[in-house]
Amino acid sequence: MVARLLLRAWPRGLAVGLAAPCRNLSAGFEPGQYLQRSIVPTMHFQDSLPRLPIPKLEDTMRRYLSAQKPLLDDGQFRKTEELCKNFENGIGKKLHEQLVAQDKQNKHTSYISGPWFDMYLTARNPIVLNFNPFMAFHPDPKSEYNDQLTRATNLTVSALRFLKALRAGLLEPEVFHLNPARSDTATFKRLIRLVPSALSWYGAYLVKAYPLDMSQYFRLFNSTRLPRPRRDELFTDDKARHLLVLRKGHFYVFDVLDQDGKIVSASEIQAHLKYILSDRSLAPEFPLAYLTSEDRDIWAGLRQKLVQGGNEETLRRVDAAVFCLCLDDFPVKDLIHLSHSMLHGDGTNRWFDKSFNLILAEDGTAAVHFEHAWGDGVAVLRFLNEVFKDSTQAPAVTPQSPPARTDSSRAVQKLSFKLDDAVKAGISAAKAKFDATVKTLTIDCIQFQRGGKEFLKGQKVSPDSVAQLAFQMAFLRQYGQTVATYESCSTAAFKHGRTETIRPASVFTKRCSEAFVREPSKHSAAALRQMVAECSEYHNQLTREAAMGAGMGSLPVALVALG
Repeated sequence: MVARLLLRAWPRGLAVGLAAPCRNLSAGFEPGQYLQRSIVPTMHFQDSLPRLPIPKLEDTMRRYLSAQKPLLDDGQFRKTEELCKNFENGIGKKLHEQLVAQDKQNKHTSYISGPWFDMYLTARNPIVLNFNPFMAFHPDPKSEYNDQLTRATNLTVSALRFLKALRAGLLEPEVFHLNPARSDTATFKRLIRLVPSALSWYGAYLVKAYPLDMSQYFRLFNSTRLPRPRRDELFTDDKARHLLVLRKGHFYVFDVLDQDGKIVSASEIQAHLKYILSDRSLAPEFPLAYLTSEDRDIWAGLRQKLVQGGNEETLRRVDAAVFCLCLDDFPVKDLIHLSHSMLHGDGTNRWFDKSFNLILAEDGTAAVHFEHAWGDGVAVLRFLNEVFKDSTQAPAVTPQSPPARTDSSRAVQKLSFKLDDAVKAGISAAKAKFDATVKTLTIDCIQFQRGGKEFLKGQKVSPDSVAQLAFQMAFLRQYGQTVATYESCSTAAFKHGRTETIRPASVFTKRCSEAFVREPSKHSAAALRQMVAECSEYHNQLTREAAMGAGMGSLPVALVALG
């Protein structure tokens, strides 16, 4: 297995905006509890977001054929054209009409939301390596703060402050600013909060600010993907107050929110994590976490055996936890080791079903590994950036901070599971499959030091298009052909948008790649430069279309769901 590199065209610029017009922020909000105190309510724009448009079938067929052109010979392409025409004038037309009619009856959502959830939740392949991605944090700029206990405490507290701000409506709305000088200002925020929610999007649009869908955010916390036969289930319990911690394959829980919903003191969290880190227990003989790496139907059957064996309440504690904190007992050696650790690890110290795992290596290297069915990278990237900023600029504890003098042996509960022979055999089988699959995974990296995106922007070419072109050239050089390539683009500018497909391989990238790889001496530098510019222009067009819901991935998914 070769690691898939899926470059995602996320909207640039994090949201800014600050909660309800009548709020008195000086009263009723405890200091230190909230990561932000927005004067514009978090969901202020949600009701007025535009609906995701359904592309015309003929436009989708045209884009599909354009993507097929560099991949097929003339005979194959003519056959594909014929098939597309038959589909467009036959069953495709009927399905498209049915989809449009259905969409008119479901104005509260997008036409792709249901099929997208079904696509993920009905997939029976293991979610690790097939679906779950990760995002790594930069190290804390203050090196002494990268101590595992210190950083785990600070990231946990900042994550809880994010949770509190989100649920109180104090988290800044996610907005993409085309003209920050006009829209990313205190004046704009004071004015836009007075506009009714049903009209607020239009007010932002007038100053070229584009609010983004935030409907996925509630699944960030207290959420888990539960294995079920044929179709999994997304579970959320926002009343739960405990954190799940994994270390050496053991499970621990303790409350991080008190009975009033307030974050417990950072020194208390620090004390409990220190207590867990001091546990000298050996790794369990049958690490339960392996089961979350299994085929979903197999895992569903084994989970049912666990429930029948008296583990229902214990599993509920795992599922309902605010999130899963994974404390690894080894340092990260390099970027390749980091990628392996955060993408899959050894299978014992991750609960892959959790909405996200916050992973801390022994040297403080940190990442977020997340389950993909509940949401896309936009929400997780926002969370990651906000938590990094808060934990480094306003850390809850320092390396010198003493942990609270509290009885962690009473506050921290170590979970135990009753495993019968069938479950033990299932864990052993899951481990064998996991280990065998991981061995087939190859990851490598290159850090190009001779220029970056600022240089490319100065040359009037898109950095993303150049990265995609580099992949095309490398593949052509290595394997002698052009193949279908996938890049996703967020459609969060629309209510309940997910992602849309960009197909970077084109007649432009094929011609440019062949010129550079096979016949560089036949072309002048000016001619090669012009080819790169054409690739950039076309890729930018594809990206713009995809961001506006006019790609070629969502419509076929929706039509297949109807058929």
